[in-house]
Amino acid sequence: MQENEHQHPVVCFGETLWDILPAGKMPGGAPMNVAYHLNKLGKNPAIISRIGLDDLGKELVQAFENRGMNTDYFQADDEKSTGKVYAEIRENNEVHYDIVKPVAWDFIAWDDSFTSLLSGARYFVFGSLATRCKQSRQTLLQCLDEAPVKVLDINLRPPHYNKKIVEELLKRADILKMNLAELHLITGWFSNYKNDEERISLLAERFALDTLLVTKGGDGAVLLYNGSFYNHPGYKVEVVDTVGSGDAFLAGFLSSVIDGALPDDALDFASRMGAYVASCRGGCPEYSLSNLSQVFITETNNHNN
Repeated sequence: MQENEHQHPVVCFGETLWDILPAGKMPGGAPMNVAYHLNKLGKNPAIISRIGLDDLGKELVQAFENRGMNTDYFQADDEKSTGKVYAEIRENNEVHYDIVKPVAWDFIAWDDSFTSLLSGARYFVFGSLATRCKQSRQTLLQCLDEAPVKVLDINLRPPHYNKKIVEELLKRADILKMNLAELHLITGWFSNYKNDEERISLLAERFALDTLLVTKGGDGAVLLYNGSFYNHPGYKVEVVDTVGSGDAFLAGFLSSVIDGALPDDALDFASRMGAYVASCRGGCPEYSLSNLSQVFITETNNHNN
């Protein structure tokens, strides 16, 4: 075994930024949220991203380091500012995002250190948002040439995507995670389908995906794994906001898979993680595994009553 093998079993690529919420600003960005929860679950992820040489960038790095997260692969940009997203909570806890462009994470540059980082990883997590500008898109594609199991966390925020690039990312992915609206949008590009399972099967077949996860908000989640479907009804919680709940779901699933969990158990833990974060403010609440266990027991009992 090489010295660096699995030092960082998961590498996350893309946007790190500040979510400007009605209650104040919080660290955010889907790849960072996934990494935060993987770190809480003891998986020591690495993040490839870029921030500005400004006060918000310094504050962001400090926030990550205070949480015990690795920032060795953060790049600093002396021209572009640190990313910001203005998030507005709307009816039914839906979140509307105004994503500032261009910012530092649009200009992630290739670094030769990525080769050894990726060769020592098991999973490479990336999203569609990081492809909105040419520089980060080119670096992502170069990472995909080197990456192990490729995990695509679709994040379709108009107008920050286009069909051609999304299809290219789908072709490169091994595992796909998306929400129900994104499933309907993407499969609508190809044809009309009778039900969601048919849509999921189509994507898995069309893009040779081993694993496909679809979150359905309060209605649970679906997993297609090696041709078999697994369904979870979800955990009923009082929703504070849905910021980052899908990212926590993905982190919970990957952590379980790394630990050798069976598909239905991995889906259950992912659903618990997503529900917990939806019951908290922001995408990266402070918690411990012992606290989570108590919350999950309560949620399970409430759900079964």
